[in-house]
Amino acid sequence: MTEGGLIYENPLSDASSMADWIGEGPVRVEDANGAVRLSSAGGDDDHFTLWCPEVFGDRIRVSWEFSPVREPGLAMLFFGAAAIDGGGIFDPHLQPRTGAYSQYHSGDLRTLHVSYFRRRWEDERAFHTCNLRKSPGFHLVSQGADPLPPVVDARGSFYRIEVVKDGTDISFAIDGLTLFSWHDDESTGLRIREGRVGFRQMAPLVADYRNLEVHAL
Repeated sequence: MTEGGLIYENPLSDASSMADWIGEGPVRVEDANGAVRLSSAGGDDDHFTLWCPEVFGDRIRVSWEFSPVREPGLAMLFFGAAAIDGGGIFDPHLQPRTGAYSQYHSGDLRTLHVSYFRRRWEDERAFHTCNLRKSPGFHLVSQGADPLPPVVDARGSFYRIEVVKDGTDISFAIDGLTLFSWHDDESTGLRIREGRVGFRQMAPLVADYRNLEVHAL
């Protein structure tokens, strides 16, 4: 696999570095000692998504650093997000989105999304996994172990998260450890192509992010 180079870079060093991102739901963006801290500005059931302003191609590597600050909650990355009719996710004819998960997994978007640090519900905390789902349809297409520690043991450490979308082939890694790989044979619908990426959190998670990079493959 030969990379085509860096096509997007954002240090996520303070809240202003996300000024041009598009929020859905009650998102709070704050400075956090050289990182960006994301949390919900609402209650424990008020979740959010924050979209990067760029549209990326079909073959990319997305990486960033993540540090959990307060749990429970859940972190997720959408990638390859587009409208099911082939248009953009902000086209005016689409249904409005307010951060509710069903609007993303069973609405009018076509996207892949990987969830990690899945600590929102008791069963997620009892058995830690990272899940890859394909939408529309909420298809669980791949799964791997989640090596991230709880907040008390992370102690402010940052972990490098990486998603590779090489056309039909997807892989996910944390700190260089590959946790799953998946090939889309289109048995769950048309494969995901170019589109947007976005961070999603389920409240009441508070987490820090920094050093986002997107490379073309």
